[in-house]
Amino acid sequence: MSATPERKGRLSPGDIRARKGIEPVVCLTAYTTPMAQLVDAHCDVALVGDSVGMVLHGLPSTLGVTMEMMILHGKAVARGSSRACIVVDMPFGSYEEGPEQAFRNAARLMAETGCQAVKLEGGRHMAETVAFLVARGIPVMGHVGLTPQSVNTLGGYKVQGRSHHEADRILVDAGTLADAGAFAVVLEKLPTVLGRRITQEIAVPTIGIGAGVDCDGQVLVIDDMLGLFSEFRPKFVKRYAELGASAEAGIAAYADEVRARAFPGPEHVFGEGNPE
Repeated sequence: MSATPERKGRLSPGDIRARKGIEPVVCLTAYTTPMAQLVDAHCDVALVGDSVGMVLHGLPSTLGVTMEMMILHGKAVARGSSRACIVVDMPFGSYEEGPEQAFRNAARLMAETGCQAVKLEGGRHMAETVAFLVARGIPVMGHVGLTPQSVNTLGGYKVQGRSHHEADRILVDAGTLADAGAFAVVLEKLPTVLGRRITQEIAVPTIGIGAGVDCDGQVLVIDDMLGLFSEFRPKFVKRYAELGASAEAGIAAYADEVRARAFPGPEHVFGEGNPE
């Protein structure tokens, strides 16, 4: 087991912001209480991502995720966490209409889950909303580059910012969110040089996912990095375990023993005894 920095109490969005240029921010997604307990021991941020819709609910994209789903999983993560800063994604359709709609839903997420911040996708067009939320006591993490909730507009899950025009636009997007009060900005699926440039030019930490090693921190979907789904291998994910294969082998062994009446064995059953 790796050593982790000694911490007292829960990290706040302000603590994460203060890491800029000092210490890398470690972030993983979490959706359940047991996984949150594991993440909490080693990570600075536990992100309750709307990727839960695809990872746990079998949805084809994040677009079908609801507020109720995010609240359910946010509560579960809060029960399993005491140190990491919990950030909950705002689902598609819960904030795009305007600042007032965003505030109502973000306030509900925070009140019902106990999270420390929310995350929303989008660039400069979301700056007014970010400023509105921050001014009313809701810390916001931004998200630019590949924004999965806009997958239909973007034309798929492809790398963003390859052209000079796109790169300049994403740089402005990230800077505008930082200026609006976001305490950190996720950079997803960008060329390494662009991830480095944004990290150097904005005043808050960048959290990379497929955006290069120069970002101020990194985030991955925990099911991807633990190898729970062997068929899904995006380029930016490193597999730190192959739990899916181990789980399948265990399930197959159990099924074989049940069919052969080898389980339960004598050590797994109770004696006759006297009825009470």
